[in-house]
Order: sequence, then C-alpha cells, then structure tokens
Amino acid sequence: MWNNARLLNALAALVTSAALLALGLEAASWCVHRPMFTLRGVRVEGEEGALRHVSAAAIRTDALPRIGGNFFTTNLESVRQAFEAVAWVRHARVRREWPDHLVVKIEEHEPLGIWNDERLMNTHGEVFAANLEEALADGDLPRFYGPEGSEKDVRQRYADFAGWFEPMGLKPIEVTLSPRYAWQVRLDNGTTSGLAVKFGRESDRDMLHERVARMQAAYPMLASKWPHLTLVDLRYPNGFALRAEGLKVAEDPKLHARPLRAALEARAASPPASRVPAPPAGHQRI
Repeated sequence: MWNNARLLNALAALVTSAALLALGLEAASWCVHRPMFTLRGVRVEGEEGALRHVSAAAIRTDALPRIGGNFFTTNLESVRQAFEAVAWVRHARVRREWPDHLVVKIEEHEPLGIWNDERLMNTHGEVFAANLEEALADGDLPRFYGPEGSEKDVRQRYADFAGWFEPMGLKPIEVTLSPRYAWQVRLDNGTTSGLAVKFGRESDRDMLHERVARMQAAYPMLASKWPHLTLVDLRYPNGFALRAEGLKVAEDPKLHARPLRAALEARAASPPASRVPAPPAGHQRI
C-alpha cells in the first residue's frame, strides 16, 4: 500500500509539472506574439563608419522583404544571409535590440580592381558582382586577368609588383596570368598604352623578383635613352628585349647592342646574352 501511495504521488507530481509547463509555454507563446514585440525597425551601420556603396534603396528592395517574424521569432541567420545578398556587402552581423529593433553591422567590399572585365575584386582577393561604373566613380582601377581560381594569386602578385616597381617610379595598372600560367604586368610610365613587362611562367618563388631586379639595375639608363618604352621582355635567362616608341633596330643588332650590353652587364652583373634567341622584329635585344 505504501509503495502504491508513493507511485501515485510521483505520477501526480509529474502530471502537475507537465500541466504547468504546458501552461507556461502557452503563456510564453502568447506574450511573444503580442503586437508590442513586432519589429519596428532595422538599424544598419557600417563596421568602419558610414557606408559608401550599400544604399538604403538596395536594402529595402533586396533585404527587408526577406525578414520574417517578430523580435523573438525572427531568424538572425536568415537576416544575415539576406543582407549579405545585397550588392557591395561582404559580411553582415545581426543582433536584437530590445524591445523591437534589429541592428545590422555591415562590412563593405573594398574594390581593388576589375576582374576579367566583368566583376570586381576586393582587397582580400575575393571576386564579387557590383556596378562597375559605381566602382570607377572615384577613379580608375587596375585590371586583373586570370583563370578562375587564381584570384588570390593575382592579388598577391599585384601587391608584389607594386612594391618591386615603386623604386622605378612605375605603378601596375594591369596584371595578367595567362591560361598557361605565364605572368605579365602593364605599368603606368606616361605612355598611351603603358609599359608591358613579360615574365613567362614562374619556375620558382624567386624568379619574378630576380627578373625585376635585373630590369631595375638597367632601368635608369633605359629610361633616359628611350623615355617611351612600351615593352620589356624578361623571359630570356641572361638578358631582356625591349620595344619603345621611335626605337629603330640597327642593321647589325650585335654591333648595335654591344656597348649597351656591356653597360648593362656592369650594372646588373648579367652574363652575355649571345646565346639568347633573336627577339621578334621591332624588339631590341639587350
């Protein structure tokens, strides 16, 4: 009899607890869905001050219609995804603000250049879609070309080229990685089309830097003699070829190049280029 009483008491307590829990959940649900908890607004802020590219119109059109629920029931992850679908938004962080607001912190894409003439690349080497004309409102951007998946490599090489060519007073305006993974950079040197520098395929991690150093050693003399250089071809192992506006190739290229080659060897400590194949017509072999 005693055991039966204890069992009945336990069952009664369990039923009472379940009933109270159900009533509590019902009351909570009733409170949560009261009009006072309807979302009254969404405050949007930039991670680093005012937003430059993300517009209120784009937020109203592309993000706000995707927000459902009230202060308690809205899914913050869904809100984050809705804002990250807006043009120029790289990342969004969302939090609730009592009693009826959401606060969204936005990190914008910072454009670094134009990728394959169609999309933009940000400073992290990520490609995103946005209005190109809007990106160019503050001035021209460098152009980047490369196979899909090479975006971060191209961004890194752009940073390398900017640092390597700065002592020569040259700034990269175009970086290309061909489908065969050969590098070329176009530099702003005051000419109409700029100065193209060809490197070829990268055989080791130091190859590009070493070839830039070879060009840097000779560049002051080259620029003084031919101020309108249009091409420097660094694909040769022991020298390089060049092309410039108004440059004429001598009848005997070997005789014409000998004094200049000797000067370059003294500056760059490069071995003679006698074994280098003749460059295409219109080039001067150094």
